[in-house]
Amino acid sequence: MLTNLVEEVPGILSVAVVSSDGLLLLSSDPVRNAERRPATSPTGPRGSSADLATIVSGLGSLTLGAARLMDGGSVKQTVVAMAEGSLFVMAVSDGSLLGVHATPDCDMTVVAYHMALFVGRAGHVLTPELRSELRQSMENAC
Repeated sequence: MLTNLVEEVPGILSVAVVSSDGLLLLSSDPVRNAERRPATSPTGPRGSSADLATIVSGLGSLTLGAARLMDGGSVKQTVVAMAEGSLFVMAVSDGSLLGVHATPDCDMTVVAYHMALFVGRAGHVLTPELRSELRQSMENAC
């Protein structure tokens, strides 16, 4: 599903889903999507899904802390518009986060819309209980 998000939405370079404790759960493959990237476009946070996950986790923590200090309630989405790209972070479930690195010329409303669709479709799958069940089934298979 993440690969489809990158392939179908213009301007998205890479995507990562991060657990509430900052671990990378899922990611698109930024190397695989290099051919879609304009030559002048940045390759992403050092081209690494782990780096994107770290940034998403840190930004999520920062905005959550800011929302608590301001009595703002839960954080739904954070957008960082930079000269050479954009970063979107959206809450998924139980503290999990969806992070998207996009080109500077992306249509931010289209990216945000598709992120919300992804969260609506896949958010229930990314609960801690289900992740735990999947991890246990993988360990039992080995």
